[in-house]
Amino acid sequence: YVQNFINQTWKERYQTDISHDGLTLLWSTIVSVFTLGGFIGASIGGTLSVKLGRKGTLLTNNVFALTAALLMGLSYPAGFFELLIIGRFFSGIHAGIAICVQPLYLGEIAPTSLRGFMGMGTSIFITGGILTGQVMGLKEFLGKEEYWPILLSTTCIPAILQLLILPWFPESPRYLLIDKGDDEGCKKALKQLHGSSALEDELEDIMKEKNNLVGFQAKKPWELFADRSVRWQLLTIVLLNAAQQLNGINAIYFYADYVFRQSGIPGEKIPYVTVGTGACECLTALTCGMLIDRLGRKVLITGGYTLMSICCILFTLTLTFQDTSPVFPYLSMACVFAFILSFGLGPGGVTNILTTELFIQTSRPSAYMIAGSVNWLSFFFVGLVFPFIVIGLQQYCFLVFLGVCSSVATYIFLVVPETKGKTFLEIQNDFQSAL
Repeated sequence: YVQNFINQTWKERYQTDISHDGLTLLWSTIVSVFTLGGFIGASIGGTLSVKLGRKGTLLTNNVFALTAALLMGLSYPAGFFELLIIGRFFSGIHAGIAICVQPLYLGEIAPTSLRGFMGMGTSIFITGGILTGQVMGLKEFLGKEEYWPILLSTTCIPAILQLLILPWFPESPRYLLIDKGDDEGCKKALKQLHGSSALEDELEDIMKEKNNLVGFQAKKPWELFADRSVRWQLLTIVLLNAAQQLNGINAIYFYADYVFRQSGIPGEKIPYVTVGTGACECLTALTCGMLIDRLGRKVLITGGYTLMSICCILFTLTLTFQDTSPVFPYLSMACVFAFILSFGLGPGGVTNILTTELFIQTSRPSAYMIAGSVNWLSFFFVGLVFPFIVIGLQQYCFLVFLGVCSSVATYIFLVVPETKGKTFLEIQNDFQSAL
C-alpha cells in the first residue's frame, strides 16, 4: 500500500511511473531510516537521562513520538512520501531513547527482590506492542489500503497515555540522591514507591552506593571504555546486545512465511498464523517475567541460547529435507515456534536487565548508550547483510546463527555471575572477584 502511494505521488508530480530501482530505494529508505533514528536515540538517551532525569527524559521523548505520528498520518492526505521518511526517523529516535531510558528507570525504582520482574516489563510490553501491531494490521481492523496512514499514526496512543500517567510517578530515587543530592526528594519518592515500611532498607542500599561513589561523576561512554575495572561488564553487554540481533531471530521471521506456505497454509491465512508467532513471544516474555526472580538471570539466558542452538540444527535439517516428506514442513513450523519461545524465555528479556544490574549509578547511563548503540547497529547490519547471507547460504545460514548462539551461551556460563537478589555493589564485587 505504501509503495502504491509512492508510485501514485510520483506519477502526479512527474507524469510518469517511478522506476523499479527508484521505488525499491525509497521503500528501503523508509524501512531502514528507523534504525538510523534508533541509533541516534540510543546515543543521546543516556546523556539526556543524566541532564533531565529518567522520568523527565521519558516525558520529553514523547515529543518525537507525537511528531512522528503527525507526519506519518499526514503523508497521504498531503501527498508527500517524504513525510513518511522523516516520521519514521523521528519514530526511531523515540524508540532509541525509550529502550535506553525506560529499563534504566524501571531498574532503579524497583526493590531488589522484584528487580528482575520489573526489568522484564520492557520486554513484555515490546512483545505486547508487536502483537498489537500484528492484530491491528489485519484486514478486519486497519489492514485495508485506505487505513494505512491511520495505522501508522496510532503510535501517538502510547505517547498520550504516558503523558497522562507518568507525571503521577516519582523520579528515580537513586537519581535524586546520587546524581542530584536531593535527600528529601529521594525519601519522598521511596515512600511513594515502596511505602514507609520498606523505606529505610531501600534508603540504606542507596546510601551505601552513594558513599562508595563519593568524588565520582557520571561517566561518559569513552571514559567507560578506558576504565579497566568494568572491562568485563562492558564486554558482556556488548556481546549480549550484538547477539540479540545476530542470533537468528530476524531470520526465523523471514523464513516463517515460506515455512507456513510449505505447510499448506493458504496465503490469505498466513497473517493470522503470524499473529500466533507474536502471541508466542508475548507469552514467553510473561513466563520469563514470572520465573526470573526464582530461577535467576544466568539460568534463563544460558538456557535460552542453548535451546536456540538446538533449534538452529533442527531447522537446518528440516529445511534441507523439506520436499522429501510431507512431515518436514510441519517440523519446520514447530522449529519456528520453538525458536521464538527460546528467544523470549531468555535473550529477549534478560539482556536489558543485565545492562541495568552489571553497572553502578555513575556508569549505568553510559552503559545503556553503548548497549543501545551496539543493538541498533547490529539491527541495521542484519537488515543490510542478511538477504545476501540467505541468497549465498540458503538454509545453511542457520549454521552461522548456531555459532553465535552456542558461543554466547558458553561465554555467559563461564564469565557472567548470577545477579538475582543482589545489590548493584554486590554484583560489581562478584564480577571483580570472579575474574
